[in-house]
Amino acid sequence: MNEQQFARTDQEPAEVKATQQLVGFVIGEELFGVDILTVQEIIRDATITPIPDAPDFLEGVINLRGSIIPVIDLRKRLKLVRIEDLKTDPWIVILAVEGRMTGFVVDRVTKVLTVPDASIKPPPDIVVAGLKSQYIQGVCKMDQRLLILLNFERILMVDEIRKLKSMKRSKVLARQ
Repeated sequence: MNEQQFARTDQEPAEVKATQQLVGFVIGEELFGVDILTVQEIIRDATITPIPDAPDFLEGVINLRGSIIPVIDLRKRLKLVRIEDLKTDPWIVILAVEGRMTGFVVDRVTKVLTVPDASIKPPPDIVVAGLKSQYIQGVCKMDQRLLILLNFERILMVDEIRKLKSMKRSKVLARQ
C-alpha cells in the first residue's frame, strides 16, 4: 500500500453518515417509525377513561402522573384493518405533537432503529397500505420490510387538535 491508500483508509472511519434514530412499532402487519426525539414515554397497562361524544378514533384519556393525556387508536385513525387474532395488550406511545402530549395505541413496539437518511425516500403519491400519503413522512426498506415513517403532526387535523385541547380545558373546569 502507498501513502495515499493509508490516508484514504484513515479518513473513512472519521466520516459519519447522517442517520435518524426512530422508535419502531407495529400495527397489524405494518412496520412504522417515529423520530425518537418526539417520543416522551412508552407505557402498557394504562386505564383509559372513555370520553362521551368523542371521535371514534379517540379511545379516551389517561392520567399519567397527574397529566391528562388524550389517547388515540392509531389503527382506527389510519383506517387499518384489525387483525382479530391479536390478543396481546396494546402499547401506548406518548408523543409530543404540536407541543401537546398525546398517546397513540399501537399493537407493539419493536426497538430503536437507526436509519441512514439516504435510505429514506419521499412518500409515494399513491396510498401505502391503506394510508393517505399526507400522513407519511417517508419510507425505507428495513430487513426485507417496508418501514413507514409517520408524520404525527398531520395525523390529527387542526380542528381535531382544537377539540382535544377544549376537552382538557372542560375537564379542568368540571373539576373546579
